[in-house]
Amino acid sequence: MTPAQDNGPLLVCFGDSLTAGHGTDIGQSYPDYLQADLDARGYHYRVVNEGISGNTTKDGVGRLAHILSLKPAVVVVEFGGNDGLRGLPIADTRANLDKIVGTLKKNGIRVALAGITLPPNYGPDYIKQFDKTYTLLAAKYHVPLLPFLLKGVFGVPGMMQEDQTHATAAGNKIVAKNVLPLVTPLMKR
Repeated sequence: MTPAQDNGPLLVCFGDSLTAGHGTDIGQSYPDYLQADLDARGYHYRVVNEGISGNTTKDGVGRLAHILSLKPAVVVVEFGGNDGLRGLPIADTRANLDKIVGTLKKNGIRVALAGITLPPNYGPDYIKQFDKTYTLLAAKYHVPLLPFLLKGVFGVPGMMQEDQTHATAAGNKIVAKNVLPLVTPLMKR
């Protein structure tokens, strides 16, 4: 880490196992690769990985005070997958995500929203309403949206772990490239 990063603004990646880098070695999460990509482009931000495997949007709400205490300049919010996989009511997921994004914005933090979708066996109606959560919140709060965090990764040989839920290290490099254009407009060089 360069001295500029030590004192530079924080970019917090706030989410669940997809942010944490579940199943990969230390240094192979998408936030790790995002740090390298930002460094290479001359952005002096310190990327902090605040992903916790298994977290739901409700857990995210519970962690908001901690995130605010870090005083981040930018936060990438990535939650919802665990809510959906557990079949939790979409209204609850939306309300929790709304609270997360709304609280961050109210505190002057620039926010980017990363969405996820569900396997087809959850049914087209549930999936459609689930996916709509992200577009509705992005529009409401005027925040950039990556509709599907695993774009170019999900279903691509070598990019997903055996569980077909989490990216491999190679997949996380792509995820970082997906997130990069979402956050750079929110940052200063």
